[in-house]
Amino acid sequence: MALLVVGSVALDSLETPFGVREDVLGGSATYFSTAASFFAPVRVVAVVGEDFPEAHVEFLRGRGVDLAGLERRPGRTFRWSGRYEFDLNQAHTLDTQLNVFADFRPELPEGFRDSSHVFLGNIDPELQLRVLDQVRAPRIVAADTMNFWIASRRAALLEVLRRVDLLFVNDAEARQLAGEHNIVRAARAILSFGPGAVVVKRGEYGALLFAGSDVFASSAYPLAELFDPTGAGDSFAGGFMGYLACSGSLDASAMRRAMVVGSVLASFAVERFGLDRLRDLGPGEIQARYAEFRRLAHFDDLDVDVLSVLPQG
Repeated sequence: MALLVVGSVALDSLETPFGVREDVLGGSATYFSTAASFFAPVRVVAVVGEDFPEAHVEFLRGRGVDLAGLERRPGRTFRWSGRYEFDLNQAHTLDTQLNVFADFRPELPEGFRDSSHVFLGNIDPELQLRVLDQVRAPRIVAADTMNFWIASRRAALLEVLRRVDLLFVNDAEARQLAGEHNIVRAARAILSFGPGAVVVKRGEYGALLFAGSDVFASSAYPLAELFDPTGAGDSFAGGFMGYLACSGSLDASAMRRAMVVGSVLASFAVERFGLDRLRDLGPGEIQARYAEFRRLAHFDDLDVDVLSVLPQG
């Protein structure tokens, strides 16, 4: 099973109540591929500038990521600068420099077109459609989007939704896309647009999976230290899709386990700045935290009739 991601590779400058970092490795495809690489081979299609440090390329290559689709062009790499207040759920964008990313037109290497699992990162829906026209017969296609595309490229985004199996959005994006305030009604409306499943990311409150009439909730891991939420959503998606590619299954049970795996990877990603925590993360730590998620969600050892313990009368 091979997992393809098309998205951004960037240099981020971050400011949180816990510190400041300049020009750290970032971008949706970067976080996604790093998280997914714990489970499956990953192929990246993205663009960087001539200023992109070779050390970052070597880091991704060291994770086993296939970079045949990473194009280096004259010019500067996409840069994003953001600040977080003590409410780490909301990023305040200070500066965005698209640079070479402004002219990104994804062209898949021939060897990438047979990828079994595809993730369309948060890019223009027209570019997502361009990728869909190049892949042959993937088992599952997932997409991410954001409020800007929902408002400015709605027609193209709806066409994407008719052609994908799974959509990742946060709760505000789900409401905007569906025109519904209630998350359950919003998710059901999005399902009517075409995808078979919708994952609604809710930051520190976890995530919800809607697939047909099935609903599954995954909690967020209670962390004592949280330094930088940048890339948490893409790390979640990377863990989710990486697990599906590794397991080879797409049934309801696999999707639920993928939700928890995604939550596990996201919980590690936010513990340090940028990718620092994922850099030294080991498989044993992932397995231990997955087991802890199971323990946190478990509440009943016996098949108890709750009504039998209530006062009668």
